Amino acid sequence: MKVLAVGGGAREHAIVAALARSDAQVFACLKNSNPGIARLAVEHLLVDEMDVPKVVGFAKMKGVDVAVIGPEAPLEAGLADELDRAGIPTASPKKAAARIETSKSFMRDLLSKHMVKGSIRYAIVEDLKGMERAIDELGTEIVVKPTGLTGGKGVKVFGEHMLSRKDVMDYANEIFSKNIGGTPKVVLEERLVGEEFTVQAFCDGKRVVPMPAVQDHKRAFEGDTGPNTGGMGSYSQKDGLLPFLRRNEYDDAVGIMESVVKALRKEGCEYRGTMYGQFMLTKSGPRVIEFNARFGDPEAMNVLSLLSGDFSEICEGMASGKVPKKEAVFAAKASVCKYVVPEGYGVKSLAGEEIRVDEQAITDEGALLYYANVNEKGGKVYTTTSRSVGVVGVAGEIEEAERIAEKAIGHVSGRIHVRHDIAKKAMLEAKVARMERIRSGAA
Repeated sequence: MKVLAVGGGAREHAIVAALARSDAQVFACLKNSNPGIARLAVEHLLVDEMDVPKVVGFAKMKGVDVAVIGPEAPLEAGLADELDRAGIPTASPKKAAARIETSKSFMRDLLSKHMVKGSIRYAIVEDLKGMERAIDELGTEIVVKPTGLTGGKGVKVFGEHMLSRKDVMDYANEIFSKNIGGTPKVVLEERLVGEEFTVQAFCDGKRVVPMPAVQDHKRAFEGDTGPNTGGMGSYSQKDGLLPFLRRNEYDDAVGIMESVVKALRKEGCEYRGTMYGQFMLTKSGPRVIEFNARFGDPEAMNVLSLLSGDFSEICEGMASGKVPKKEAVFAAKASVCKYVVPEGYGVKSLAGEEIRVDEQAITDEGALLYYANVNEKGGKVYTTTSRSVGVVGVAGEIEEAERIAEKAIGHVSGRIHVRHDIAKKAMLEAKVARMERIRSGAA
């Protein structure tokens, strides 16, 4: 099977690696020279992933059977739509369905209209007067988001990033004046208290085939402090749950995703592709934080490292409208991903610096390596403004998977930063204790 893969980050390296394990012939389109993808692909084209005509032209020229799109921006640009028009089935949603990610206002209104369980109180405003009225109604215990795409860095939470009503208004004014997110709208949401978790699923327009739950860590520094980032690392548990997540709560999250797929079908925009649901586990169960119209990053590295089925068959099934459930099988193991990022990531990344990656030593530690947004030149690897390398440990228990990942990242050097506390025993125990307090009403 010939598969087009679009994107050049660690998420896409994990996608391409899973396709290669399925004996697919991969043809890749990416804007950066990712050495991991370049080695695995039969052929790759360095191209702006938003250049839809060039990407479609490459896919047609290579005669690909199916396509999978990693990043969200090409989805908003209608790449899946144009590939479909060119006769290339795509295991990623078309522009209208991808609005569950590309428009936060569309997503919230969809959930409200179809009375999807897990919805929360929210308001959509277009000017500062509207902000004043919405704050009067919702209070200041809120989250403020631009409605469009911001690379996972546009969300501000009262009590963390904003400490007063004036701070809330100032951020809203910044969104309006700078057109952050590309649309002059702001979404205000009630602030939720609990533990965040992610469930990803293969969707074929009607069915949802879920993957193991994952918990990501957005903050740049240890102890969940510092600026928000695209994600510093993540972990999963061997039973598909998380230390603080119960089976019925996981099932409720999957049910919410099934309701969203049903709602989109009713709206005339059938969802085919990977869906990412980010939830807050509250005293009352899972509540929706957001949806992404693709794999998460880093969460893709966790689940695809565990996938034992044929990923190319799954992609073909998503694209054609019938996911083969027998292929969506994951090893009963834990996984821990830790990201290596440039110094300053989250504020001002140190780009263009060489990093040294001892691939053999990482393999010898029993870990998996995924190159992210780096550039290879003359046999050397250089940082960009985004994340650099993802390292994944896989083992029977989280503690051992974390140990493998921690040892492996020691074989990456340069002017880099790593969060070492992700999936450490003390952190996990604190999360379990906190969630028990929340369930009991003591927090």
